[in-house]
Amino acid sequence: MWGQARDDIREAIGKNNFRTWIEPLDFLGLDAGVARFEVPTSFLANWVARNYGDAILRSLENAGATARRLDIRVAANGRNAPSGTADSRCAETGTGVGAAAAPSRTGGASEAKNEPELPGAPLHPRFTFDSFVVGKPNELAHAAARRVAEGGPVSFNPLFLYGGVGLGKTHLMHAIGWELLRRDPNARVVYLSAEQFMYRFIQAIRGKDMIEFKQMFRSVDVLMIDDVQFIAGKNSTQEEFFHTFNALIDQKKQIVISADRAPGEIDGIEERIRSRLQWGLVVDLHPTDYELRLGILQQKLSDYRKEHPEVAISDKVLEFLAHRISNNVRVLEGSLTRLFAFAELVGREITLEMAQECLADVLRASDRKVTIDEIIRKVCDHYNIRQSDMLSPKRTRSIARPRQMAMYLAKQLTSRSLPEIGRRFGGRDHTTVIHAVRKIEELKATDAQIAEDAELLRRLLEA
Repeated sequence: MWGQARDDIREAIGKNNFRTWIEPLDFLGLDAGVARFEVPTSFLANWVARNYGDAILRSLENAGATARRLDIRVAANGRNAPSGTADSRCAETGTGVGAAAAPSRTGGASEAKNEPELPGAPLHPRFTFDSFVVGKPNELAHAAARRVAEGGPVSFNPLFLYGGVGLGKTHLMHAIGWELLRRDPNARVVYLSAEQFMYRFIQAIRGKDMIEFKQMFRSVDVLMIDDVQFIAGKNSTQEEFFHTFNALIDQKKQIVISADRAPGEIDGIEERIRSRLQWGLVVDLHPTDYELRLGILQQKLSDYRKEHPEVAISDKVLEFLAHRISNNVRVLEGSLTRLFAFAELVGREITLEMAQECLADVLRASDRKVTIDEIIRKVCDHYNIRQSDMLSPKRTRSIARPRQMAMYLAKQLTSRSLPEIGRRFGGRDHTTVIHAVRKIEELKATDAQIAEDAELLRRLLEA
């Protein structure tokens, strides 16, 4: 019944919200109209009750359960669990939140009197350094994260990790948290998303307890904030983030930040925040290469076989997936999980043919073709020029160089012939395209800015 309700909730709130807020719920059972759950932290309990209580009750009802309210309690070994028991019920939704007495760890309440409960979100138990597969695209990010996780003074602060979806930013941040706590269980380590930071900030404003909010965030040893691009354009939240950042740096406390773009490319971020984000070490997690993707699949298969030693899957299937699903590690891992489930449920061997049949929708999506129109639009946006200028006869350097970049990307990312590419760029000859491709390849070897532009645009177009 709960499994059916989970599927319903995932459909209603989206995969990302489901992964963050619903997956950590441990369903204990249904008793006299009360659906009982355990969660790792009181912050998670309160957030779920306030924001998803109605959705959970509605989905349970759709699954055939008679549930009038929720009882969400913090597990006895949970983090963020304050002393004593609370049961704050919401009359509008019929939801309730409980917190069992327990010692605190990540983001937990300090044993010292009058110190506020820390606001950390739960760390995912699977996201550790042991389960992180290292390859050339992420080796610098992994090394930097390892250095932070060792504790003690670090020569770079903050550590800023950026890259596309599913490249390992969140995994590394959770791994830092787990390693710091392994070395020092009393370390005050807080991990949360920028959205959660804003939510706590708004709560403090409404509750008129900004002093507690400031004390709460300024008393940590390590602060990790995920997806900082979320606060772009939110001036009040940026103001508080700025002061929190400065206070922690002044205290020599470590900060780790992640985003989907480099600090200089996040629109809507104040310049003073942008400059501070660039103070420390800024590391780009590059798109995965074939060897890294294959290593990730082999690691996932090894983990699965610990509980299902009977599973059989040929190397050809793993190689096929590593070749075909190249943009997102989450999709890659999810595809292998789907094959495991399909094989178990229907009792079929995992062959290449079965994988192609089972993953037809994923493979179609991964085969999305980049068009020349997309390339022209992205390049024009990047260099801030008009499309009409790019396609015109103009040969000024400010127009010619972006045009060459667009031709180069068209040759690399599409299957169009050189004459076809030339025609799409204002009726130019194929020799012009050849010259443009060679010119950009030469500049990539000598001009770091051109190399960076080419890589960024390629990543944006393949996303």
